Amino acid sequence: MVKTASTMLELGVKAPDFSLPDVSGKMVSLSDFADAPALLVVFMCNHCPYVIHVSDGLARLAAEYQRRGVAVVGINSNDTAAYPEDSPKNMAKEVKRRRYSFSYLYDEGQEVAKAYRAACTPDFYVFDRQRKLVYRGQMDSSRPGGGGEVTGEDLRAALDAVLENRPVSANQKPSLGCNIKWRPDNEPDYF
Repeated sequence: MVKTASTMLELGVKAPDFSLPDVSGKMVSLSDFADAPALLVVFMCNHCPYVIHVSDGLARLAAEYQRRGVAVVGINSNDTAAYPEDSPKNMAKEVKRRRYSFSYLYDEGQEVAKAYRAACTPDFYVFDRQRKLVYRGQMDSSRPGGGGEVTGEDLRAALDAVLENRPVSANQKPSLGCNIKWRPDNEPDYF
């Protein structure tokens, strides 16, 4: 398995805007989450072993934190011509299979991934009430095939800190996963 790490976008940046279709075709925008005390953005897909490894834990974590007011959104930016298993139709199947309680959006043009400097799947971003980036990195230290239970401890610590108005630890480790599957000639400068 080839591993790609997060770019570790600079903390404090404002959440880049987006307006993307979910699996039903409904447009979902950053502004839809304006009242949430925190926003978790996850760049993900259906086929990556790293995403599959955390998917059930992510579903549980998302549902738990949504009950506490956190807005959660998943974004798939992969080239579906080369990776048809990541198509919107298959994204809809994945939402049902994993029981995702959050909107799973399709970034066909890959511009949202570029705006977030997303590099891998999964790639996690936590924004505070003002939509400033306070955490980017791994969900936890578990990896596919490497043992270790999926706890979400790194992500949980960041979300808990935001919800409790505490500073988020600066000790943030990059997420590791499959690289985002860029369309030919659409690769970003950081790839």
